[in-house]
Amino acid sequence: MGEWYLEYEIQVNRPGLLGDIASLLGMLRVNIVTINGVDGGHRGMLLRTDNDDQIARFEQIAETMETIQVIKIREPKLRDILAVRHGRYIQRDADERKTFRFLRSDLGILVDFMAEIFKQEGHKLIGIRGMPRVGKTESVVAASVCANKKWIFLSSTMIKQTLRKNLAGDEFSKDNIFILDGIVTRRAEDERHMQLVREMMRMPTIKVVEHPDMFVQHSEYNIEDFDYIIELRTDPEQEITYEMMEKNHMISDRAAMDGPGLFNF
Repeated sequence: MGEWYLEYEIQVNRPGLLGDIASLLGMLRVNIVTINGVDGGHRGMLLRTDNDDQIARFEQIAETMETIQVIKIREPKLRDILAVRHGRYIQRDADERKTFRFLRSDLGILVDFMAEIFKQEGHKLIGIRGMPRVGKTESVVAASVCANKKWIFLSSTMIKQTLRKNLAGDEFSKDNIFILDGIVTRRAEDERHMQLVREMMRMPTIKVVEHPDMFVQHSEYNIEDFDYIIELRTDPEQEITYEMMEKNHMISDRAAMDGPGLFNF
């Protein structure tokens, strides 16, 4: 059974228009799975049919209609599914097509987006850019829960600064989500930690790197290795810089040297 995404722009918004479109799809034996407005006068639908030729027939008929203009009709992509689910498209960088932008007010959409990626099998390397306390780590953990996956911090400052040197046997699983803080890992001097990171990078599993630009400095990895780059801001004009973040990590390091504060295992 084939699945399709249909998006059309309303040219003449008259009563009964949606009913006419639904009736036409029904006569062609195309089932409407989900429907929602996705952008102003646009409407999106997720469709399912046993005969994909009926989709081509619908497209031909729609071309003769003055009330709508078909914008997209294709196999659904992740952005299409989320657009119908949430009523709008995720913002994507026009030049860097693997870069997706979110605001803190969009955390629900971001969690849904990452959860769908986490459900996929195989290697995925995801980078998250954002200033402190914007919701990066919390979103990754929430998405792991939604995807029914176990998350493991290789390095982090979520509660206290954490730096893993090894993992238990049951933690070596391709079904786990491995999370690391790029600033903490980049500044780590322990070769056992770096060896663990390299081992995880070779595993066919999901890896999430906070501050990916800092992670790739002085390492064998580069930004082109990432499958997705997510940018999270409190407002659209917020600039993501690393000077303050480096300073905060240096303060955390000094605090850890003065007393219990570094989870180093």
